[in-house]
Formats: sequence, structure tokens, C-alpha cells
Amino acid sequence: MQQQDLAAAPRVLALHDLSGFGRCSLAVILPVLSCMGAQVVQVPTAVLSSHTGGLGDPVLRDLSDMLLPTLQHYRQLGLDFAAVYSGFFSSAGQVSACRAYCQAFPQALKVIDPVMGDDQKAYRTCTGQLMAQMRPLIAEADVITPNETEAAILLGEDHTRRRVFDAAGARRWLVGLAGLGCKSVVITGCHMPDGRYNLVYSGGAYSRVRAEYLPVGYPGTGDIFTSALTGRLLGGDALPQAASFAAQFVERAIALTQKAGTDRRWGVQLEKALPWLFAPELQQRVSPL
Repeated sequence: MQQQDLAAAPRVLALHDLSGFGRCSLAVILPVLSCMGAQVVQVPTAVLSSHTGGLGDPVLRDLSDMLLPTLQHYRQLGLDFAAVYSGFFSSAGQVSACRAYCQAFPQALKVIDPVMGDDQKAYRTCTGQLMAQMRPLIAEADVITPNETEAAILLGEDHTRRRVFDAAGARRWLVGLAGLGCKSVVITGCHMPDGRYNLVYSGGAYSRVRAEYLPVGYPGTGDIFTSALTGRLLGGDALPQAASFAAQFVERAIALTQKAGTDRRWGVQLEKALPWLFAPELQQRVSPL
């Protein structure tokens, strides 16, 4: 590869944890975005021996004390970034540090995945202190990608029950989240009377992206979704089309993993799915909401 090609790769500053085993967070973000032509600059918020979803008691090393000094170093180097992309935070201080990154690179695309819960359960890290910092961070975002549980938490709704949204209810939630200060919203994994959808608000327009129902969940699929979405946004896609691409990539990875029959705790077989990124077979999934 020519030197100018390397220089042309958009840089994505990724603030996430790094889990050694289980295919989630930075372990999947790096290969997905790299295959999509981006240079991933990793800022680990913590290092774990594995993810926390059923693999015993992982070893964890918190790296909060590195976040702001790393930012200072990058500013001294004169680096710039096409995107700042964040995910799971274990403390309010980490959320505050991420906000400093967003403010340090005002021209970057800010993609915030507010990882706080799933399947109608809040994570134990989702404290009042963390929420107090999460709302100002979301106000910095160009795009947020909560699942239904996280959207409910952010809106002060009951996050312990699953809903079936009609169009009016879906729009109300999208507008409510945009009212927190972000420019665009994708709510993943929402049920409507005619199926399962990712709900999208962008540029004043509402849309929905059909998502195939899959009977099993895997760790890391939210990270894969938002990584693929970010890569397509950097490539020039509109948000609904980027969300459609990301959903279909995740479904491809899950289908390959189900076929292999591996333990769901190990995550999806991303290695076998990555070639799809180079020659995707896309369906039209976007419709007005």
C-alpha cells in the first residue's frame, strides 16, 4: 500500500474496554472498522480476561487514569480524527473523560453507544452518577445507538418491560432521545406489530429498518452493529442505509455462528463473516416510519 493510501484512511478514536476472550468491544471493533478502511486508534477504558456474560469471574484492570493523559498526548502529536466512537463505561469518570475527547475534536463524527443494559435489565454499572454524566455526553453526539432497554433508561421510562411500538410511539421515543441534544438516533431491536425493526431519526425524518428475528443472542453484536454503521457513515452513507447495512452484517455473522454450533458465550464467528464486508449482498430494508 502506498504511503498516501495509509494517510488517507480515516482515523476512528475508539473508547471501549478490551476483553481478551469472548469477541466483544475492541476485539470486534478493530477488525470490522479496519476491513471497512478505517484506522482504529484504540483507547482502552479497561482490560478484562473475558467479557462478563457468563464466563466466570474475569480478571479486570481499570484504565481510567490513562484516559485524559492519552488525550493530552494525542493533542501534543497534533492528531485529528474522523470519528470518536464510545461504548461501555464502568464509571462516571470515564464518561466525563469521553466528553473531553468529543470536545477536543469538534469536527469528528461522534458516535455514542450508551451501553447501560439489555433485555429489560440495567447493568450494575448504570448508577445515578453515571447517568448524570451520560446525558451531557449524549448532547455531544452526532449519532446514538441505544437498544430498547437503554432508550427507556435514558427517557425515564420503565425499562423492565418489552413494548410493541406503533408508529406514533416509535416517533415519540425518537424525538425524546433527540431532545437530549444528539443530532440523530438509532434504537435497535424494537418490536412493532409487523416485525422487529431498528428505528431511525435523522435530519428531521423518521424511518425503520427491518431486522430479522433471531432466537439466540450473542455478546458483542451491538459493538459489531455500531462499528459497521460507523464505517458506512464515514463512507458517505445516510444513516438509514448505514443502519440497514450494519443489521444485515450482524445477521450474517449470527447465521454463520448458529451453523457452526459454538457456545454462545464465545460470541459470533466474526472471522468467517468479515469477507462479507468486501462484497455485501444487501437487501432493501428501509421504509418510512
